[in-house]
Amino acid sequence: MNAPMELNSDEMQRIRLEVLRREHRDLDHAVHELESSGKGDQLTLRRLKKQKLVLKDTITRIEDQLIPDIIA
Repeated sequence: MNAPMELNSDEMQRIRLEVLRREHRDLDHAVHELESSGKGDQLTLRRLKKQKLVLKDTITRIEDQLIPDIIA
């Protein structure tokens, strides 16, 4: 059947989570390259690191929404 696939909210969040993880990994690589090459100015590095932190916070928030709390 050629019925369109509909994604539920959790599936969409998981896809978004994977995209954010890739962006975070790419930024991490860019920061590492700039630091090791010595070509990056401090302002650029600071901005990239801030973007990484924002992504990490968003990733953590989505993970918390997707993984239910287990009460011991």
